Amino acid sequence: MGRHSITDDAPDRRASPYALELRGLQKTFRTGLFGRGPRVHALNGLDLSVPTGTVHALLGPNGAGKTTTVRAVATLMTPDEGSVIVDGVDAIADPGAVRKIVGVSGQYAAVDGNLTGFENLRMVGQLYGQPRSEASERARELIAELNLGDAADRPMRTYSGGMRRRLDLAGALINRPSLVILDEPTTGLDPRGRRQMWEVIAEQVGSGATVLLTTQYLEEADALADEITVIDHGTIRAQGSAAELKSATGGSILTVEVVVPQYDDADTQVSSSLTQIGVGPAERVESGTETVTDTTSARWSVPVDAGTRSAVAAVLALSAAGIEVVDASVSTPTLDDVFLTLTERSGTTGPDTLGGVDEIIHRPAGSDTATGEPEAKGEPVDRFADTVCSDVLGADERAADSPDDRADRSEHAHVH
Repeated sequence: MGRHSITDDAPDRRASPYALELRGLQKTFRTGLFGRGPRVHALNGLDLSVPTGTVHALLGPNGAGKTTTVRAVATLMTPDEGSVIVDGVDAIADPGAVRKIVGVSGQYAAVDGNLTGFENLRMVGQLYGQPRSEASERARELIAELNLGDAADRPMRTYSGGMRRRLDLAGALINRPSLVILDEPTTGLDPRGRRQMWEVIAEQVGSGATVLLTTQYLEEADALADEITVIDHGTIRAQGSAAELKSATGGSILTVEVVVPQYDDADTQVSSSLTQIGVGPAERVESGTETVTDTTSARWSVPVDAGTRSAVAAVLALSAAGIEVVDASVSTPTLDDVFLTLTERSGTTGPDTLGGVDEIIHRPAGSDTATGEPEAKGEPVDRFADTVCSDVLGADERAADSPDDRADRSEHAHVH
């Protein structure tokens, strides 16, 4: 089966090396009961370009703007200002065309518990406009890829949480989208299940798809993402590969434990030797706490830029100076360090203290949440979303909305 795409004469389609382009994205929400609370800026002029055929991860604390960004890309929400271009298609001007070329897997499995896993996927395929035979074939293919074969003909309500997450991912992939949006795709999965999901995501990228990923697992971003964007308070704090972000957060640190020589200028000798190897002054960080062959040992640290080669150089230099090395190791920053450094909150104001604007959003009754105009009836994707796909918004947000808000959104949320 060929790769799904919109027709060549689709409106606003243009050639671009980017699968996704966000320019000047802004979105403001009112908080509190009936939207009478203070305004919160969920997005503040967000700019983002995602090259075709790559995995781009969005990282940030709760309330940073991740889910708001995802909803704008998925045409589930219209930004106050800015543009969203998906695979050359203007998502604001022609959301219907974008819905045909994206697949969305949200934080909550958007499936029907009374249908079997196979029936769920076949239904999704048909609602995307696939003939029954093609939808059935694609459903069986995804079931096999995601190791759901043993449960394919069981009602979905009997599935575990991890199985539901995999079935939801399958639904997002059924139409072979050019852009796959994964909002915390491995939540609730055990390590084995997460690895399986990673393999499927990598296969999609290998076949030419592009993935926009939000995740709370920094290991996941490190393993999957070609580029990572860290956002906080609706603005980009840093962007780059995992290695680049780690490097920018802080260099490697060489820690050396030595046997303290029994002469007066011993510390000077150690400090001088290590400083010549590093990219900054060496510091004594620990002393008198351990004994090695009845002799006191001490620990020293120095910033370095040569990785583990710095440890080898330190051993050689200190040994040449007659100083015995007990241990030498090099530590580098992790994505955890990057995350904590870049998203450190300096005060008590902002979206996080308002309940997390990404998770609980109150809007004035009757406010527009997607395209500004109801979509024309009859499109397969629209029928599917009216019954199933609004789950991508998340249970917390749905619970927080007023009845009028939910009625308004059900008219506009059209993407699986």
